[in-house]
Amino acid sequence: GSLVRTFTPFYFLVEPMDVLSVRGAAVIMNCSAYCETAPKIEWKKDGTFLNLVSDDRRQLLPDGSLLINSVVHSKHNKPDEGYYQCVATVESLGTIVSRTAKLTIAGK
Repeated sequence: GSLVRTFTPFYFLVEPMDVLSVRGAAVIMNCSAYCETAPKIEWKKDGTFLNLVSDDRRQLLPDGSLLINSVVHSKHNKPDEGYYQCVATVESLGTIVSRTAKLTIAGK
């Protein structure tokens, strides 16, 4: 019995889009990936993985989207504004990275 490698579909169903928000609002960056084995979804902001475990403002939704409960934005503190990417990983297959979506916070 020879091992036949078959193609396994693994792709994004939804990728994040640019978002314009205001301070204090909730924002959802949409992301959903398809594979027979459920992909592990992570998020990058400005090229760095977000640690959502200890984050009380940002959370990963069941479909892979990122929810930011209340956007923080002040003159010297802009932790939410930036470039986001959704990263989906399937252990035996590899990793795919979504397009980059920009979150812009509108001023007063």
